[in-house]
Amino acid sequence: DCTRVMWTPPLRESFSYPFLVLQMLLLTYILRIPNINKGSLIALCVSNIFFMLPWQFAQFVLLTQIASLFAVYIMGYIDSCKLQKILSVHMVSLVVCFILMFGNSMLLTSYYAASLVVIWGGLLHSECLFKVIEGCAWLVGTVTLKYLTSLAFGVADDAHIGNILKAKFIGYKDFDTLMYTCAAEFDFMEKEVIYHALQLLAYGVLAILIMRLKLFLTPHLCVMASLLCSKQLFGWLFCKIQPKTLVFAILALMAIEGSANLQTQWNIMGEFSNLPQEELLEWIQVNTRQDAVFAGAMPTMASVKLSALRPVVNHPHYEDAGLRARTKIVYSMYSRKPAKEVKKELIKLGVNYYILEESLCVSRKKPGCSMPEIWDVEDPANSGRIPLCTLMSQDSRPYFITVFENSNYRVLKIPNE
Repeated sequence: DCTRVMWTPPLRESFSYPFLVLQMLLLTYILRIPNINKGSLIALCVSNIFFMLPWQFAQFVLLTQIASLFAVYIMGYIDSCKLQKILSVHMVSLVVCFILMFGNSMLLTSYYAASLVVIWGGLLHSECLFKVIEGCAWLVGTVTLKYLTSLAFGVADDAHIGNILKAKFIGYKDFDTLMYTCAAEFDFMEKEVIYHALQLLAYGVLAILIMRLKLFLTPHLCVMASLLCSKQLFGWLFCKIQPKTLVFAILALMAIEGSANLQTQWNIMGEFSNLPQEELLEWIQVNTRQDAVFAGAMPTMASVKLSALRPVVNHPHYEDAGLRARTKIVYSMYSRKPAKEVKKELIKLGVNYYILEESLCVSRKKPGCSMPEIWDVEDPANSGRIPLCTLMSQDSRPYFITVFENSNYRVLKIPNE
């Protein structure tokens, strides 16, 4: 349930998370020992790199780690020399990832990068008052530097992340934020020890804001729960209650809900099957040219690219400003715009076939979250008209030609004339 593996097995965070566990283990070791050796710093750097490479959101998780470490430093639990060495490792791993990701400028203009620079510049003061000021300066400086670097490099790839946070706190809406917040996984969720407590708090905030990120909260919560058995921390409680009695009582309470959950899972029988998509992919392989260009919903385009080996104009990598712009054009098929206008834009993208999914046209996860409703926010001028996807399901002529149709999918050929 934490990894969403029951919904989508090949998730990028599922490949990254094991390296974060290793990274936190190494960081805990570094915080514990008085003198840091080069081997542990190199290992921390390598685990950082392997954590960041597969997953685009890794930088935001590491940002919470840097914030937690800075808070630990402000409270006086670690000295500036140790924090400086840890920051150096983060900077080196960030640069290496930037190179390995073919110069992904989003990394250098991220809040994570800005935070590293600001904290590095603020390690000269040690008085308590200065540390409080440093904390405020870190927050303001990180946001300011991130904005300036994005402006200087002309990078807008991660602009939607800030908009998602605005959507969570002040109700901001646009096409890109609704594409995220309307998804269930982005909805709201009903001295070393010091670092991990702060890190747990940060993970808790992330999980509450974006349900998908409970991937980090739940395992860390389990790790912290093990501290209940620490005589050093809870010895005063053990004087009154035997540890075995306490553990048994906790397990007994957990078993009430846990037993019901297990029974529910055991009652689930079956296997994954998507026959309509299999029919679609087989039709594409047999009836279209190898160089035929497809457009459609992002998850479906990933399958077309992977299984049918056809070129696609959009795919699920939403952390690129140019790709977001193309996806927005592709999803205009689910707006209320005129068919002639949508066809003209798709031809500009070089699309030969459009895969229309009726479920995207009519499904409504919650009020305001159907695709036509999302487009009403972006395109109020056409609000009230019949959605184009509905019209295409009835009759695609004269602007498109229906060449394939089953229970879930309709393939529209786009004439060039």
